[in-house]
Amino acid sequence: MARAAWSALVEPGDRVAGALVRILGGARALAWARAAARGAVDWSVVVTAAGEEMGAADRVRLGRALLRWAGRLESVCPERDLGALQRLNGHLVVPGDREWPRGLDDLGDAAPPALWVRGGLCARSTVAVVGARASTTYGERVAYDLAHGLATRGSCVVSGGAYGIDAAAHRGALGAGGPTLVVLAGGVDRAYPAGNARIFEEAVGTGGALVSEVPPGSLPTKSRFLQRNRVIAALSDATVVVEAAWRSGALSSAHHAAALLRPVGAVPGPVTSAASAGCHRLLREGHAVCVVDADEVAELLPGSLHSAGDVRTSDDAVRRGTLTHLDTRVVQVHDALPLRGGLDESTIATRAGTSVAEARAALGILQLEELAVRAGDRWTARRPARATDTRPTG
Repeated sequence: MARAAWSALVEPGDRVAGALVRILGGARALAWARAAARGAVDWSVVVTAAGEEMGAADRVRLGRALLRWAGRLESVCPERDLGALQRLNGHLVVPGDREWPRGLDDLGDAAPPALWVRGGLCARSTVAVVGARASTTYGERVAYDLAHGLATRGSCVVSGGAYGIDAAAHRGALGAGGPTLVVLAGGVDRAYPAGNARIFEEAVGTGGALVSEVPPGSLPTKSRFLQRNRVIAALSDATVVVEAAWRSGALSSAHHAAALLRPVGAVPGPVTSAASAGCHRLLREGHAVCVVDADEVAELLPGSLHSAGDVRTSDDAVRRGTLTHLDTRVVQVHDALPLRGGLDESTIATRAGTSVAEARAALGILQLEELAVRAGDRWTARRPARATDTRPTG
């Protein structure tokens, strides 16, 4: 119950929350946070439990996190969320459960507090097949064939349920009668995008699952899409990027996989195709190995006689897009902004899951980036420019 509450209280990837839950346990951490929100902050509880692990800087970070969580603490209702999940014939999976994917533990304090699941998680080798929404016919064909081939070899295909490469990968696995995991940025009750609703239902009905780290009713925001990619990578024994432009959100899955020391593969495309520029960069810089069929992807998996081993990583392994170069908190605040009408800083902070001070700082950054507009004490969003291929020439 406590971990269900934490997944509703904090935004995905909140390391401070993860550390607090690790130190105190879910229920005790929740009780401490609620007491702190009422003004009864007993620092000795955390300091004693953490021991030498907690320094002055950690205490400052925790204090800021309390301000961030305060706006949601009163509205958190795990009984309601679990009831909604039960009506969907879903179930909650938490660390320590037999079904809990051990790969998520590699995320450390950034691991999800729980997974909200419709269907069944795969107890077999898993491969993420990811790529751009704006895919080509070539890319979709390759994604389908790779997923189909992997499914026939007994692997479970993991992807994000988006249009384009993700959808083609899910269809390929389903076409082979294999399971596929759809990792969603919103709640498992929301078929997003709606055009892929049929794929989602087929995934649940054929031994796969819809998976989310946020409760039913949660909206799929930009920051949650970005954080979802770390879950895709951590759930998978290997990650393959089929198509990705020079700036593509799909590349962040490769970045996370490499950081977790999981094998990364990339499919080459026509050298004239902007849709494959990101894949070519991964290959050229040594962050992925070239794969062209399911046999070569299978060689990436642990236990393969031809395993590619660890893939090198660096801070600039993945070029980020218009919003993704910003800090996670800034993206969360941008997600909370309306396109019209305007909201004040306090309301924005509550919607974003941040403190008012953090929201104010983020709004300043967004204003400089021309992604937010201020009118008096109210703020509205300006849509980010559509990502284009900005590969340098000459």
